[in-house]
Amino acid sequence: METSHAHDRVSAADFIRGFASWRLHSERRPVVVTHHGKDAHVLISLDDYRRMGGAEGGKNGASPLQDSQVLLLESVRDSLILVDRERRIVAINPAATDMLEVPAASLIGRPLAAALPAIETSLIFHHILRMIDHRERFSGDLPSLLRPGQWLHADLVPLPVGGAIILRDVSEAIAALEASDARTAALRALDADGSIGHACISLREAVEYANDTLTGMLGVSADAIRRVRFSALLAVSRRSSFAEALESVLRSGKPARIESDLVVRDGAMMPVTLSIAERRNAYFSDGAVVLATPRPR
Repeated sequence: METSHAHDRVSAADFIRGFASWRLHSERRPVVVTHHGKDAHVLISLDDYRRMGGAEGGKNGASPLQDSQVLLLESVRDSLILVDRERRIVAINPAATDMLEVPAASLIGRPLAAALPAIETSLIFHHILRMIDHRERFSGDLPSLLRPGQWLHADLVPLPVGGAIILRDVSEAIAALEASDARTAALRALDADGSIGHACISLREAVEYANDTLTGMLGVSADAIRRVRFSALLAVSRRSSFAEALESVLRSGKPARIESDLVVRDGAMMPVTLSIAERRNAYFSDGAVVLATPRPR
């Protein structure tokens, strides 16, 4: 062969004649193929080619890394929109197209404002500009730009192409928080009223909290009845009816209202009306709330 193995060069003619040998040689070092004395091609191993970002021979010449990125983008459950520095949509996942109710093909390349017409008047638009121009991150909840009453959690992540807008529907969480705030306000109003006692009890009736009105009715401190079964605060003849009402509330989820008698500190009876409602967290029952309203003797 008219070549120098030290320089890993071979003429096109010799390369063709000795292809098998040069193919094995390229597994160790690149082989330069010359044509009329000039470098024309380079033969390298497939592993080297892949490390350089070359194709694996798959669909559309995508590399394994590119395939993984596309798969990840499509698998993310949150809505994900990638925008370039001109605020044009360059990629969008299926969750986002479902949220926007527009096919991805009609969104790629369009300005973000075309997909979300109200975005330029929203506070988040300022943060998107900061993400693109100054690579600032942002995370927060905001009223939806798509549907009245909907809330979205937005995460803005700067990227070399521009940035990623990640949106998640948090309407249920916001509604639960508002409902919790409303319940807290209602209990505070009961405390301000001063005539209605209330207690939070566990699934086994143990008193976890009692307000000042209830402890005042009983003539004891809050510490004295903490972890005590609520039925133990009632007249013996009323305990079974309370237990039945509580079981019904926990089983059906429907509130109950019964007449009963509290046993006060000196042993006397105080007639009360008990209203019982279930307490639930996101997964299971936490127990119940009991309201005690005095009845005329």
